[in-house]
Amino acid sequence: MLFANTITQFWSNFTGTIVTFSIFDLLDILAVTLIIYYGLKLIRETRAVQFIKSIGVIFAIYFIADLPFMETYTMNTLKFIIGNVVDSGLVVIAVLFQPEIRRALERIGRSKISDINPFHSSAQYNEDKIHELIEILCKSCGQLSANRTGALIVIEREIRLGDIISTGTVIDAAPCEELIGNLFFINSPLHDGAMIIRDSRIHAVGCFLPLSESQDVSRNLGTRHRAALGMSEVSDAVIIVVSEETGKISVAADSGIQRGLSVQNLEKFLTFKLASPAHDKRLRFGRKHEKPEKA
Repeated sequence: MLFANTITQFWSNFTGTIVTFSIFDLLDILAVTLIIYYGLKLIRETRAVQFIKSIGVIFAIYFIADLPFMETYTMNTLKFIIGNVVDSGLVVIAVLFQPEIRRALERIGRSKISDINPFHSSAQYNEDKIHELIEILCKSCGQLSANRTGALIVIEREIRLGDIISTGTVIDAAPCEELIGNLFFINSPLHDGAMIIRDSRIHAVGCFLPLSESQDVSRNLGTRHRAALGMSEVSDAVIIVVSEETGKISVAADSGIQRGLSVQNLEKFLTFKLASPAHDKRLRFGRKHEKPEKA
């Protein structure tokens, strides 16, 4: 009986909504849908998506704590803290996402109507391209190491690095040994900064990376190594460094750095991290990543 009454009430509300539904309601829904879609699209290109997940967890906890059956259990402190966070949500969002909001407004101002394409889809994961990329990167790093040419290569993974890419020059080119060597050549205008690899392509060069804020960073680490370590602390990217002074190859990931890798070991590491996502948590290049060395 209760179920039948619920269905009847739902159908009554549904038909009432349909009867009063107008073209302006449709436009309202479409406008809100587009705002949400392009907002998520802009956030997806940056590291801000991690903050969105955290905010989602906070709202979920607040919702559970505020359910009627939870009144039996006193969780006043939790409700007070989360309630104040939720009440000041707009201020918190404005502070956390200030760079993203500014870039979004700038992008909207520069956009054209023809740029709006809701059906655009990103490149799909292709294991063959990943293995081809790994082979090219290993050969290129071997040549750069032999010539003692400094290099900093960031391989984007799940966390998008749109905010980092915006600091450099977008080229969107297929990777090859000759191109990587020319881009990092000392007299090249784009040799400073980092190269960003996205979807198995060279997406941008000359990008600026955040330096590590760790107090345990060895004094022997140069700017490239500090930048690689800093990038690994704020994202899930894999960063390859070739030292200009020694020619040694290093790789940073998961807030740690491994130095003095051979080309063969670099290939194994990249294969585990990029081509074998299912083994990522179990295979750690033979042992756990080293934390930054102390002086």
